[in-house]
Amino acid sequence: MPVNADAGTGTTTQGHSLPINELFYSLQGEGKLAGVPSVFIRTSGCNLRCWFCDSYHTSWEPTHAQMTIAEIMEEVESYDANHVVVTGGEPLVHDETSLLLDRLSDAGYHTTVETNGTLFSETAVDLASISPKLASSTPTAERDPKGDGEWAERHEERRIDTDTLAAFADAYEMQLKFVVTDESDLIEIEELVSKIRDAADAPVRDSDVLLMPEGATRERLDENRERVAELAMEYDYRYTPRLHVGLWNDAPGT
Repeated sequence: MPVNADAGTGTTTQGHSLPINELFYSLQGEGKLAGVPSVFIRTSGCNLRCWFCDSYHTSWEPTHAQMTIAEIMEEVESYDANHVVVTGGEPLVHDETSLLLDRLSDAGYHTTVETNGTLFSETAVDLASISPKLASSTPTAERDPKGDGEWAERHEERRIDTDTLAAFADAYEMQLKFVVTDESDLIEIEELVSKIRDAADAPVRDSDVLLMPEGATRERLDENRERVAELAMEYDYRYTPRLHVGLWNDAPGT
């Protein structure tokens, strides 16, 4: 269920807490586990500002209700699911996310953390779903949803950290999930994958690299997915759909 509220409001209870934008049950729409029924815990707050962000109310205009880890666990346990996805925003901007992931693992859940790969945390994660942000994500003045380009420089400086990406590759089962806006992105993807392979001790397989069409609505996906699928075949990477968008468009709680 959505638990959206104005930022800074919500329940005040004892114990560690997190700003939660949504907590809901749906299908994993992307990546290696696409189609798996999962509980989604969406935290609010992000250290980047992609112009095409599909969770606008966790980044550009963050909203949330404050929930303790105990409250989150109680809500998760109310659903009949074995998989839990902790996403955002960027969930790893919060120290308490590691505590939540540890609690979920102790309770027997398979956990996926959706991250932009700029912040590393050593915690209980079964699948690190890393979406490095390409140059095409930078909110220039022309693409900034607010129209001022204020975040462009900060976003560009922070969006890639090769050492952190290598740390994820060495620590966890992982996937590199790239949002593709057009075929020019593949030059940067190829270069970045090569750098991660050089920096990491663990192998980074072509099957760990997933190409995903940019688009938070069915209409936008229709414009991009065929070409991105062709690029996946051309470069021998995996294509990942956005099942939730195809099924429910851009409805919250999906």
